[in-house]
Amino acid sequence: MAKKPKQGGSAGTPALTAVGAAGIPHTVHSYDHDPAHASYGEEAAQALGVSPDRVFKTLVADVDGELTVAVVPVAGSLDLKALAAAVNGKRAAMADPALAERTTGYVRGGISPLGQRRRLRTVLDASASAHPTICVSAGRRGLEVELTPSDLAALTSAVLAPIGRA
Repeated sequence: MAKKPKQGGSAGTPALTAVGAAGIPHTVHSYDHDPAHASYGEEAAQALGVSPDRVFKTLVADVDGELTVAVVPVAGSLDLKALAAAVNGKRAAMADPALAERTTGYVRGGISPLGQRRRLRTVLDASASAHPTICVSAGRRGLEVELTPSDLAALTSAVLAPIGRA
């Protein structure tokens, strides 16, 4: 049974602070996170009643020794070769989860592309531009922020590239 999302100003995460400070129109969605759920992103899509194509997960990869954020739909997976190519790199691998958490300041399942402790280069999957708005983590499990793909790209200085795989 899907949980009803709560909408409102659940401020307090660096991601929401960044969006608010930029004056970007957005909607905050919160829901009761179930630690037993197999996929954070799929749980968010179900709880929000939104297509998994509009809910994007934030993944941290190592591209040629540099941490890089990849933002892809929860309905698919990350194409590491495409990510490396998008930033003119040669080789990409998923980053160590503990390093990703320390570097971004967020925990797995709650890593946001916004308001990271150390700003990392970011690549947003090109499929985002097919939607008027998308949802990304707002900085903790059970909290999402909905905004336009162009606003997300502007706030993160993201490159748009086809890095997702169905």
